[in-house]
Order: sequence, then structure tokens, then C-alpha cells
Amino acid sequence: MFIEEDHPEWELNEAANVDMNEAMNEILEEAAGSVDLLEQLKADLAAAKETADEWQDRFLRKAAELENYRKRMDKEKTELRISSQSAILRDILPVLDGFDRALKYFSEADVVTGSVEQYREGVELLCRQMFETLERAGLTPIATEGKPFDPHLHEALSRVETLEAADGIIIGELRRGYMFKDSLLRPSQVIVAGQPN
Repeated sequence: MFIEEDHPEWELNEAANVDMNEAMNEILEEAAGSVDLLEQLKADLAAAKETADEWQDRFLRKAAELENYRKRMDKEKTELRISSQSAILRDILPVLDGFDRALKYFSEADVVTGSVEQYREGVELLCRQMFETLERAGLTPIATEGKPFDPHLHEALSRVETLEAADGIIIGELRRGYMFKDSLLRPSQVIVAGQPN
């Protein structure tokens, strides 16, 4: 039988084994913690990737919805423009029909019997009808005679020296200008008074 007292190195070996076992246990615990941390990080990464994929899918869907909305709005805008233009043209068609009837009547009428005066009255009626139709659509003529020249509304084609009107006053209209709603559709072509030298 061996007695420990006879072998003191065993006590040292046993103490070293205990220390070594404790160190190994600490290393294993740290390694287990690292493995748990690694597993947690992998799980977090997978969850983040899944969230990113969901957001990318949402983004792509919203981008497609926006593109479809844009296309639908462009189509509706085009249809609305065509519809509004068609409505104006439908209102003008009776005026064109009146012009056709007047021209047919004029070609068949006897000029000597005074039908020229009737033709003039018919054309005046058609002009009034056309203007009223365009007025209902928002067209208004630009006032010119006796008004000061405005380069935003008028186009000066000529300047006439005269003492009958102040400098810069419109004394004649060559072509009527029009506003549509609140914007300029066509400027008036006018003659403007100037002071003689």
C-alpha cells in the first residue's frame, strides 16, 4: 500500500490536475458561450436578411404600383384632353353646317335679286353663333381700340404717326387676339399710334 506522505509529487500532480480541469471547464464554458453567440448571430443575420427581403419585395411592389398609377394618369389625361376637344368640336359642328348651307344657298341664289344682302346677314349670324359657342368654352376677345399697347397681349405690326391719339395707344386692329380662360391664346395684331417728329 502507498501512502501519500511517501509521494508528495502526487499531491502536486493532483493539484495541477484540478487546476487543469478548472481551466478546461472555463475554456469549454467560453467555447459554449461563443457557440451560442455564433448561433445567435447567425439567427439575427437570417432574420435581418428575411426583413430586408420583405422590404425589397414591398419596395418593388410599390414601385410597380406607382408606375401603373403614372401610366393610368397619363392615359386618363389623354382621354380627358380628347374628350374636351371633342366637346368643343361637337359645339362647332352646327356652325360648320350653317356655313355649308349658306354656301349652298349662295351658289343657287340669284345675285341680282338682292340675295347678297341675305347672304351677308346669314354669315353675320353664323359668326355670332360661332363666337357664342367659343365664349361658352372660355374664349374671350382682347380689347384693343383706344387701349394702351401691352406687349403681353398685343403684337404691334405697324406704328403710325398721328396727333389724333396719344403715343402708345392702339388705333387699329388687324387680327383679333383671344384669351382662353386666364391665359393668352393668341395676341392681337395691332397698329399703334406714335407722336410725329
